[in-house]
Amino acid sequence: MPPVIPPSDPLPPSAWGDSRRRRIGLLGGSFNPAHAGHLHISRMALTRLGLDEVWWLVSPQNPLKARSGMAPLHQRLESARRVATPERRLRIWAPEQSFRSSYTVDTLRTLRQRFPQVAFVWLMGADNLVQIPRWHRWTEIFGTVPVAILDRGPYSGAALAGQAAHRLAAARCPAWRAHRLADLPPPAWVFLPIRRHPASSTALRAAGV
Repeated sequence: MPPVIPPSDPLPPSAWGDSRRRRIGLLGGSFNPAHAGHLHISRMALTRLGLDEVWWLVSPQNPLKARSGMAPLHQRLESARRVATPERRLRIWAPEQSFRSSYTVDTLRTLRQRFPQVAFVWLMGADNLVQIPRWHRWTEIFGTVPVAILDRGPYSGAALAGQAAHRLAAARCPAWRAHRLADLPPPAWVFLPIRRHPASSTALRAAGV
């Protein structure tokens, strides 16, 4: 049985949405497990993009990742809540369960329908920009919400020289305008050079954490 969220924790958003005006960053992933690096990039996004909140969207099962070695969803949600505790502007959620969606593009479309007044920004590390052409209907993701790419060590050079960056070069926003990204009509994206954080889920799993 999934753990009960303590009353002191920020509650996840309502699956049915609301009509409040906000600027929300969306950080999707397996969080297998969540770690301080996720917290670091979320705080950078809150500051650099002028966001009100960041929602961590914990995926039940990433279609591009093997099921072997994937912790149960409730354990990954618990680890995300634990790591996110110091930052009250983070909310932890697994919306694909209630939306019955398996792909990011479908999840984003449902979020925009149910939260019509929210300016969403999709957040992802540079490593994901390298592989995003493998994602289902990936160009529609960029056509649905603005996207912020956060610097991630050795992946950044390959990301900015890759297929997605070249195809969407005309939609790139300069980093000094990142605080306006949420207000721009898609497609619009920015690469954010930020202080790097050494934590990784792969390393934590290898260490048995």
